[in-house]
Amino acid sequence: MSTYHSKLKVKNLKKYFDDNLIIDNISIDLNENEFVSILGPSGSGKSTIFNIVSGLALPDEGNIIINGEDFTGKSGKVSYMHQKDLLMPWRKIIDNVALPLLIKGESKKKSREIVKGYFSIFGLEGFEYKYPFQLSGGMRQRAALMRTYMFSKDIMLLDEPFGGLDAITKSKMHDWLLDVLDSLKATILFITHDVEEAVFLSDRIYILSERPAGIKEEIIVDLPKPRNKEIITSKEFNNIKKYILDIL
Repeated sequence: MSTYHSKLKVKNLKKYFDDNLIIDNISIDLNENEFVSILGPSGSGKSTIFNIVSGLALPDEGNIIINGEDFTGKSGKVSYMHQKDLLMPWRKIIDNVALPLLIKGESKKKSREIVKGYFSIFGLEGFEYKYPFQLSGGMRQRAALMRTYMFSKDIMLLDEPFGGLDAITKSKMHDWLLDVLDSLKATILFITHDVEEAVFLSDRIYILSERPAGIKEEIIVDLPKPRNKEIITSKEFNNIKKYILDIL
């Protein structure tokens, strides 16, 4: 196990909508190069937590600490990928993934040069000048993940990025994602309500209660890495899965 350094601390978050308590005293830690999932029922407030972490929403109580600094209510420090790929249909893939660099003030030419080197890592070599409609669902999600990485290579928030894919494509994307992350060394906070997905991908899992969302339990996924699909049928994997299902 590598030595971890704290990247993100979510401290004692509370959030109300009108007079309804949505998030109740949630604390989450994310360490360098860790893959941590937030697992909970639909509508439990997972996306609200992401909006607060990314600075798009303010908590009523609590703080967001990134690399030791308070970033509560400040955006631009983490990247955020939604379930829908949100690629711009009129832009070629190379210009879609280069968009974060353009926003940061790079020229179109320089932005294209920077992102070109990542197409092979993300399995998109040869698709640089295609349009989104020319790519499969899985490839579009790869492009969306690459664009997310270009925004911030430090901490990536992934909100059910494979939720809209069929089971076979989703399974392939899991293998692919773990491979890519191994070479990129990114730090990931991941939202899902798919127990098997969470166990397969994660180092740790926070299990949320129904609304108002609190943390029921933190699970350490003590399975060897790198992981492949054989592990899903193992006794250890299914013991963790059953334990989580019992909590949920």
